[in-house]
Amino acid sequence: MNNFNPLKFWHSFLAMPNANPVKTIGVAFLVALVCSFMVSFTAVTLKPLQDANRLGESVASLTDMLDVLGVGIPEPRLVELSSGAYAKRDPGTQVELLPDQDLAGLGKIETVSTVYELSEGGRIKLVILPVRGAGYKSTLKGYLALKEDLNTIAALTFHQQDETPGMGARIMEKPWQALWAGKQAADENGVIRIEVVKGASEGVHEVDGISGATRTGSGVGDLVQFWLGPQGYGPYLARLKAEGVR
Repeated sequence: MNNFNPLKFWHSFLAMPNANPVKTIGVAFLVALVCSFMVSFTAVTLKPLQDANRLGESVASLTDMLDVLGVGIPEPRLVELSSGAYAKRDPGTQVELLPDQDLAGLGKIETVSTVYELSEGGRIKLVILPVRGAGYKSTLKGYLALKEDLNTIAALTFHQQDETPGMGARIMEKPWQALWAGKQAADENGVIRIEVVKGASEGVHEVDGISGATRTGSGVGDLVQFWLGPQGYGPYLARLKAEGVR
């Protein structure tokens, strides 16, 4: 049996007529293989840079929020979401969400999350909660700040989204984000009522919608409700209230 000669085989392949179906399929396969390799190589090579950029955007968004609120540097705390208790470490584990629990469209969430607390005289004056959820076209990520009563919204900001430019992407605009300040997350019975409505808002539990971006606005309202609820930071906020934060 003759030894296989790759170079000879390659020359024979190139010498085939262009109309030969074997050559056509072979060329298509090679092009797909090269393109797949280039895409994979680029994705792996650029991932550390992309992750660094996202982290930078997150930090910048948090810093900007603190500047707007005119407050100092908050203390980061690890919180176990299911119990609301402080955690000593983050195990990096996640839990699956049942469909009726997954208002934010996340599928699964971490068991431990980082929150940011600003205290004065031993009392919490501001709590900042990382939030995320499904928008119309992308996952939205941002920060929600609550005042010392843990119900009045101090600010809402986003640092990651890929919504429709000029429509859903307007959730990044300062004037729209400013509409959240002073809104009440829950009613007097503790029911979370905050939502983004179509058109102009009419009460303390409503925020003006964005024209042409109803689904993005609904996604924002849903993710805020989710993270303030029992699957999110609800147990943590309830614990703070029980300990005397009013």
